[in-house]
Amino acid sequence: MNVAKPRYQQLKDLIIGRISSGELQPSDRVPSENELVEAMQVSRMTANRALRELNDEGYVERIAGRGTFVSDFRSQSHLLEVQNIADEIASRGHTHSSKVIRQSRQHARGEVARALHVEQGTDIFHLLLIHYESNVPVQVEDRHIVASFAPDCLEQDFEEVTPSAYLTSVAPLQEAEQVVRASMPNRAVSRHLEMNEGEPALVVIRRTWSKGRPVTFGRLHHPGSRYELTGHYTPPGTLRSMPADVVQLEKLKQ
Repeated sequence: MNVAKPRYQQLKDLIIGRISSGELQPSDRVPSENELVEAMQVSRMTANRALRELNDEGYVERIAGRGTFVSDFRSQSHLLEVQNIADEIASRGHTHSSKVIRQSRQHARGEVARALHVEQGTDIFHLLLIHYESNVPVQVEDRHIVASFAPDCLEQDFEEVTPSAYLTSVAPLQEAEQVVRASMPNRAVSRHLEMNEGEPALVVIRRTWSKGRPVTFGRLHHPGSRYELTGHYTPPGTLRSMPADVVQLEKLKQ
């Protein structure tokens, strides 16, 4: 084992490697704490931490009285990390803050029930927040969450932690879909974002999945004059060819 890493991380890497290689298949039993202690010559605390973190990260499931097993959904699709707006703002050297407008329990109806693939009347949570970049409003987050996926959602302080950060801590995100549209905002969104009259909004419609089912659905509204989406794609197996001295597209003037 590589002594450069903490022992629990070495143990995690070993188990993840066995899962990735197919040696351990979905629903296969993972060695117990006692077996890991004996086979890998580590302490019980180290074995416990490794298995606990693998469970938290979604690689395995620990079932009381039965043992630890490889999670079923891991082999079906890789995890997708959805961008956290607080991290995005911090990367630009600015300060993130937010204001909660609504944080409530509701019953799923119409479009929301269809998007979340739940029965009409299913319990969901509704979050409505304004995100600020150095005190300038840049996003209205209007998100619906399946209540059973995040049962303690209403107990969270979303002016201290973003919904994205909280949700990724509850369970790993498996997939995300999104559609980007330009549209005219309603009066409430326009007021929250302090937009000029007649200014269009950039709306990201996003649905996220975990453990094989939709768990969140929402709309992220941005002022068209103060927000843009950027990205860079490199095909698998190829090296990024853009030299450091080539100007990035987002830095070009319109």
